Amino acid sequence: MGEFRMPSLGADMTEGTLLEWLVEPGDTVHHGQIVAVIDTVKSAIDIEAFEDGEVDRLLVEPGATVTVGTPIAVIRSDVTDAGAEPVPAVEVVSAARSADAGAAVGEGSHTPASPLVRRLAHELDVDIDAVTGTGRGGAVTRLDVEHAAEAAVAPAAPEDAESSAVSVQRAAHGHVSAAPRARRLAAQLGVDLATVPGSGPDGAVMVSDVEQASRDATVTAPPSSGSPPSVPKVRTASRRARAAAAPSPARKEAMQAATAALMARSKREIPHYYLQSTVDLSAALDWLAAHNHGRAPGDRVLPAALLLKATATSLLRVPELNGFYVEDRFEPVDHVDLGVAIALRSGGLLVANLRGADGLPVDELMARLKDVATRARAGRLTSSEMSVPTVTVTNLGDQGAELVHGVIYPPQVALVGFGRIVERPWAVAGLLGVRPLVVATLAGDHRVTDGHRGSRFLEALDAALQKPEEL
Repeated sequence: MGEFRMPSLGADMTEGTLLEWLVEPGDTVHHGQIVAVIDTVKSAIDIEAFEDGEVDRLLVEPGATVTVGTPIAVIRSDVTDAGAEPVPAVEVVSAARSADAGAAVGEGSHTPASPLVRRLAHELDVDIDAVTGTGRGGAVTRLDVEHAAEAAVAPAAPEDAESSAVSVQRAAHGHVSAAPRARRLAAQLGVDLATVPGSGPDGAVMVSDVEQASRDATVTAPPSSGSPPSVPKVRTASRRARAAAAPSPARKEAMQAATAALMARSKREIPHYYLQSTVDLSAALDWLAAHNHGRAPGDRVLPAALLLKATATSLLRVPELNGFYVEDRFEPVDHVDLGVAIALRSGGLLVANLRGADGLPVDELMARLKDVATRARAGRLTSSEMSVPTVTVTNLGDQGAELVHGVIYPPQVALVGFGRIVERPWAVAGLLGVRPLVVATLAGDHRVTDGHRGSRFLEALDAALQKPEEL
């Protein structure tokens, strides 16, 4: 048995209100499937299951407010209890050493890999012992696992060609690419893979794509006079639940109070230092103009995506800025989850997590950024997108301010800021001209890094933006 607990959806969250259950006792659930809607002071969040299993009991009724960590359901699972209990992202990081040791003992594996990489391998159905590591000391990295998952995607012929654009395109090519777990889940849910748009490498269908297709089918499928198929029920949140979390003056005040409390704690506990550097974006914007040539406006990559990608790449070169400060020590993370500060229409800010930003191409990062911003403002983010990122980026874009000095979101140890892009006189090779410039800033935690390390990051960021074709 595994207790499904009220998750932590940000460092400023202490409690949440259950708006609606999307499962019932006896339902089969899969990792990543949305099982409930939780209301926080900032937004209604779709809560995902952390494991495969069967719902045994629902411990909390809709409308109840409980503290983070409180058991709200019991899910029976075939996996061991050690992997069944979901924990907030901060706890995962703080328990990294014991989790790594447990994985080595429980699985009999001696392959060096962090707990987060092992978890990703489990999610993608990759045998981590069969993966050749490219990290330090032969360690398996996140990219190694993703490449192994991509190589394991096997083609299969579709049963028939649907009239949809997805089916026609795939029928023309004669196969459907899908991850192994996605194929198994599609068979369980009765989803035709030929009709599912893939979000994985080269359009491969992933587990999340199958789950979304199943949810869409549940909403749009006409009633049948025959016996219902014996597949797991997958429902979506009702309008009533969403309406309960609609913006209101009281919610705006609560959001502001929560943000103020977190920022006050940050300034009180974290010894901040601040650095700034002006970056010439001539090369970056020229590359973007060529990259976007001939594209429809909705498909173009904006400078924000390039700045995010450069940030993620630079953090890999200065890893001391990428991780969490917990239990009086720094816990580094071997991949970059970027938190993006999004301004809500009703007021206030919400930080959404772009997971694995360091491994995303610029085009995909742009698509993810647009998608997450749209759903954040509609109150449709998932719990994984509200998990604690490794670093937060605040980008004022065209909002007028040319300089932003941010406040670190604990338990992170750095915050990167970008002001508005402006044209200014700028000297290059002894010649004065007008160039597009942006001021990049870094707020660092002096308990972990210093001005030297921070300067190295800003230097790496500048260098990355001078060679945008390599991002």
